[in-house]
Amino acid sequence: MSMEQFGYKQELKRTLSFWDLLIYGLIFLIPIAPMGVYGYISVASHGMVPLAYIIGIIGMIFTAFSYARMSEAFPIAGSVYAYAQHGINRSVGFIAGWGILLDYILIPALTYAVSAVSLNAFIPVLPVWFWLAFFIVFNTMINIRGVEFTAKANKIILVLQFAVFIIFVVAGLIALNKGVDLTIKPLYDSSLFNMQLVMGAVSIAVLSFLGFDAISTLAEEVKGGRKLIGRATVSALLVAGFLFIVQTWIASDLGRGLKLDNMDTAFYQIAELAGGSWLKNLTILATAFSWGIASALASQAAISRLLFSMGRDRNLPHGLAKIHPKFRTPYISTIVVAIISFVVGLAFENHIDILTNIVNFGALTGFLMLHVSVINHYMIRQKSKQFIKHLVFPTIGFIVIGYVLYGMDHLALKVGFTWLVMGIIYKFILVRVFKVKETSLDL
Repeated sequence: MSMEQFGYKQELKRTLSFWDLLIYGLIFLIPIAPMGVYGYISVASHGMVPLAYIIGIIGMIFTAFSYARMSEAFPIAGSVYAYAQHGINRSVGFIAGWGILLDYILIPALTYAVSAVSLNAFIPVLPVWFWLAFFIVFNTMINIRGVEFTAKANKIILVLQFAVFIIFVVAGLIALNKGVDLTIKPLYDSSLFNMQLVMGAVSIAVLSFLGFDAISTLAEEVKGGRKLIGRATVSALLVAGFLFIVQTWIASDLGRGLKLDNMDTAFYQIAELAGGSWLKNLTILATAFSWGIASALASQAAISRLLFSMGRDRNLPHGLAKIHPKFRTPYISTIVVAIISFVVGLAFENHIDILTNIVNFGALTGFLMLHVSVINHYMIRQKSKQFIKHLVFPTIGFIVIGYVLYGMDHLALKVGFTWLVMGIIYKFILVRVFKVKETSLDL
């Protein structure tokens, strides 16, 4: 399908391959992400952190399959917004886009804030606002230069993350060989395992994988077939999951019996035990810069494409769809994200937990509508006979995401539902008062 069949013209530059997409997804997910959240998952899972991540992969794989199905049917930018819009109708599409906008618009701010706070603790003489400004200006310049330039930066950053991952794994295995052996207990400890633990682990681990879906926002910059987005999405989830399991398995065995005083620094204490203070400092700095540059770079690119797509359809100010004359990137959207990230990052530097929950609400509501879009488009419209792919898998995905959403923090639920109501009111005013019409085609 060409862009014209959807009512658009090709404006963004098509340069990305499968490997570019896979790297982008891994950068967003952060291969060494467990280093920053290990302590919290360890407590909730009674030390069975790898098990929590395995359950998370199982829970999220169905959402990845739904992204694959819809990206094949509608290879356009906009992610859930575009899929619900064309897979169900424009109104549902707007609500889906508005919901996941809460996720995408705040993720850069969250990653910047986490990194800024961490580096401020590491180098107190430099304030939080300095690190926020540093990361935001750096990433904004790279993203405006173009997705091809961003892809090159991603490759360098990913290599550095893999280097830290390998160093920890090697140091950890050497330390285990000198003390206790690698055991099966991080995967299954019969004395601690119970169903409540499993369901609690689902809630935590599923949230650890949020971000792989952002690959779909680059659909109009891919050179290749319609299945490329789906393949990269599923692959990024599986590769990241494998990396998460390996490093947390080693950390869990190393940390067994170790008194972890601070959940924020639990992994770093284990790293120090494995290799000394140099390894502790290396993992701290790697985590901070992975969030502040790598993941933030990818998330800023993703939200700018969503704003571009919604602005192009006139569901948001049309200026957000403006393309840079030289680099062919949505530079206005990119700059807007930078400004929002700085303001939100400063406002929530002491309330990162609240910001995290609000981000999760936006992602999960978008995922729910994604699964409904698959069923509606394939089963109801096209009368598909592939019941496993187009009915069973999205239904399981809907149930898993619904469970996680149900168990979320009440404050996040209130903020999230308030955001959705605001979106409905905004859409009503846009259509009924200002008589604004969307530019995309209904299919």
